[in-house]
Amino acid sequence: MSLPAAQSDTTQAALDLLTTGRAHIFLTGRAGTGKTTLLRRFLEQGGGRAAVVAPTGVAAMNAGGQTIHSFFRFPPRLIEPHDVKRLRHARVLNEIETLVIDEISMVRADMMAAIDHSLRLHRDSSEPFGGVRMIVVGDLAQLPPVVDGQIAQYLDEMFGGPFFFNAPGFREAGFLRLELDTVFRQSDPDFIDILAAVREGRVGEREAGLLNACVTQATGFDASGSHVVLTPTNQAAHDINAARLAALPGDISAYSSRTEGQFDPRLFPTEDPLILKPGARVMMIRNDPNGRWVNGTMGVVAELEKDAVRVRVAEDTHRVEPAAWERYSYNYDAAKKSIDKSVVGAFKQLPLRLAWAMTVHKAQGLTLDRVYIDFSRGMFAHGQAYVALSRARSMEGLKLSRPLRPRDLVIDPRINDVSAYCHDALI
Repeated sequence: MSLPAAQSDTTQAALDLLTTGRAHIFLTGRAGTGKTTLLRRFLEQGGGRAAVVAPTGVAAMNAGGQTIHSFFRFPPRLIEPHDVKRLRHARVLNEIETLVIDEISMVRADMMAAIDHSLRLHRDSSEPFGGVRMIVVGDLAQLPPVVDGQIAQYLDEMFGGPFFFNAPGFREAGFLRLELDTVFRQSDPDFIDILAAVREGRVGEREAGLLNACVTQATGFDASGSHVVLTPTNQAAHDINAARLAALPGDISAYSSRTEGQFDPRLFPTEDPLILKPGARVMMIRNDPNGRWVNGTMGVVAELEKDAVRVRVAEDTHRVEPAAWERYSYNYDAAKKSIDKSVVGAFKQLPLRLAWAMTVHKAQGLTLDRVYIDFSRGMFAHGQAYVALSRARSMEGLKLSRPLRPRDLVIDPRINDVSAYCHDALI
């Protein structure tokens, strides 16, 4: 996996800091700056004593790791101090040297405090996180932690806020903030500046004017003929996909998945069964080992076979067969004196998803050439408008259902408090 040429020196310096340093790192940056690529490179070179965890099953699967709850055996609710107990089989917690947390912006203060407490407890150490080196990855301007009224009040009273950096262990550890600042997804300086303004909630007349030039009178259903529709709600995305599929001629075919071991249906990366017709617009949701497509590549179903689908991508038609998504668990291998991952569950299905429309959340991490953003229902979560807009490769491929309004820019100003708890890395 090559580093982006345009930032090879800076990216290499960042990789060196991750692989050869011992400091705790908060790896962050705007959408499209290469955080995922850098993390993968680190894990390739990071040795046998690193574990990767994430706050949700989907994020853990994407990162090739384990959920925080299963790794630490935390309960699926607010985690209080008495919930952290010494585990019988905790060799992994004793032996890891580095713990990577992906999608750190979604990790609440109670969970971060529990991670710190558990590592101190199992390693009999008073050091922050029990002396384990922490690398936390994510963008606070994107996916927020999920809190409701009572939990929010508790987190405010206990930690001073809901975010991971509000946990005492984070403040004690002395993290370095390693911020990637070169955007690779977009190349237009005006669009990059607009996205930065949206991210920070400071859209002025100039930025608003350029964005609002992308407004179209087309409905989401109409625009889905040429653009991928991004909408805040699952129901809106489902309705567009179902209507578009029903409008195609011919009979449907249903492709069922196969599961093995521990694999929660809520974590299925695509539908089960997957209903398709010739002519259906689909998106690849796995990288092809032979490099013919990547996660996010768009195509059209050309032909349905019994156990495979032929998909036309640009001028080529590819035979797409089922792929396996695996869930992992970490174990300590005493003979090799290393941390090993074992497969505890698998889901096998065609790596496709209907792609006339999808939720903003499911578009996280994707780069799309033609995007229609459905603002008709509002962007009701922190960072959601930024995530949606930053999926577009260019303004030429961007359409909006209506002008951007101030209430669409839902920004929690407390995310800026992280600056008080970490220092910028000099690379």
